[in-house]
Amino acid sequence: MEHTLEYAVGQMADKCSRMIISRPAQKTAVYRKIVVNKKQRNYQIEKYTEKQVFHENVDLQTLKDFLLAQLSGAYRQMNGFEEGYEHMLMVSKKGVPAYKRKKNDTVGKNFESHNRTKQYLLKEGTVVPPLVDMGIFTAEGKVVRSMYDKFRQINRFIEIINDYVKECEKDELHIIDFGCGKSYLTFILYYYLTEIRRIRVQMVGLDLKRDVIQKCNETAEKYGYTGLRFEVGDISSYQTDFKVDAVVTLHACDTATDFALFHAIQWKADMIFSVPCCQHELNAQMESDTFSLMTRYGIIQERFAALVTDAIRANLLEYCGYTTQLLEFVDLSHTPKNVLIRGKRHAGANRAHREKMLSEVQRMMEEYHLKPMLYGLLESEDLIET
Repeated sequence: MEHTLEYAVGQMADKCSRMIISRPAQKTAVYRKIVVNKKQRNYQIEKYTEKQVFHENVDLQTLKDFLLAQLSGAYRQMNGFEEGYEHMLMVSKKGVPAYKRKKNDTVGKNFESHNRTKQYLLKEGTVVPPLVDMGIFTAEGKVVRSMYDKFRQINRFIEIINDYVKECEKDELHIIDFGCGKSYLTFILYYYLTEIRRIRVQMVGLDLKRDVIQKCNETAEKYGYTGLRFEVGDISSYQTDFKVDAVVTLHACDTATDFALFHAIQWKADMIFSVPCCQHELNAQMESDTFSLMTRYGIIQERFAALVTDAIRANLLEYCGYTTQLLEFVDLSHTPKNVLIRGKRHAGANRAHREKMLSEVQRMMEEYHLKPMLYGLLESEDLIET
């Protein structure tokens, strides 16, 4: 039986809980693969580049339109999975679809929930004290039904860090958490590294609020987290006498993120995990005659300035010897500031690549009359070659 492309896509979208689009028609395709997972009320599209993954939540009709567009020239294969069946759609170079649905006993009745659970690094059923105190777990270690979204967000944060930590061969890690606040994720990260990864950890949380720091230290003592302590201090002037392996900074406001990144670079920290916030600095400086359309409208300039800020930070990290990624990350407060900068230090960075990264930053600075804080800090310590 012959099927149209629209029929095949419709069948898969209606019946499958998971779909994978692959085989780009062109080598220059932006995404190497696209994964679709059915959620309770909608569908989540995950678009994978070589270094990043982008997420989008859509309804069924929007999903069908999206799949049809992708299989109409950009990609040539889609596999779908439903309970007990596998769907296969192949599109020839001439655009002719070949679709079939066959029984597959390996796709179990609980395919979606099994697949989701398998990916979680923090397992339901295990009592995790910080998650209990946050109201995400019951006292027995079960996820509170209304807290599943936050449970997934926390696991996403741990997955992002684990991608780098799992390759670490050190027996002990020294970590600085700048701007730790109430430290929900700090406690969870410490638990994961020490209880699950079995790594010895010495971790310092830093914040300006004395009452918050006192509460955090009391909580760490209650949990028995002997390697975790909290201090009152300013990110810009903080100094330490031990080797720092990783720097974490979640929503350090505006240029506080730049000071945190600067410290990490100076200390030659192996790993950096930073979620920037409130990027006001470049927004106030930004001017351009050539690209004035980007500065004419306030909301456009604000968003553009935030993206430019993080792109410059990422490039400067690359220049300083880090392999850097910008990842989507939605934290517990549902903030729209959802970019996480992840950097891993490596020796022997290619000089031509480093010079390219710096040149791109300098051209952006020249075009928009910018003086980024991180650039100035690096320049002041002769960490930028002029």
